[in-house]
Amino acid sequence: MSETPDLPVAGSGGMPDLESLLAAAEKMGEQLMASQAEAAKRVVTGTSGGGAVTVEVTGSYEFSSITISPQAVDPDDIEMLQDLVLAAINDAMGQLTEGGQGGGVDLGGLDLGGLLGGASE
Repeated sequence: MSETPDLPVAGSGGMPDLESLLAAAEKMGEQLMASQAEAAKRVVTGTSGGGAVTVEVTGSYEFSSITISPQAVDPDDIEMLQDLVLAAINDAMGQLTEGGQGGGVDLGGLDLGGLLGGASE
């Protein structure tokens, strides 16, 4: 059987201290918003074709630039250029979503105390 996290208790009724719970939830919300804002500022560069195509995207998934080398432009092979652009976009998006390396929100070791249904350690 899993243990219930220790909750602040008010008085002798054994009821959780709702004021403390609300304050903790508000603090977690503020930390989450700050982490999201920080992640949104991050810019990653995806590349393909050995640097023939580069794409920059922010942590808020706004694409800020695409650079295509003139050597990558072959009017007789547009499909290759399209594949290079798509590969660069996928590379950039992969960097944003990789655990710990991307622009995902870092909760900074925030202990949610089992609030999301997980077991508390």
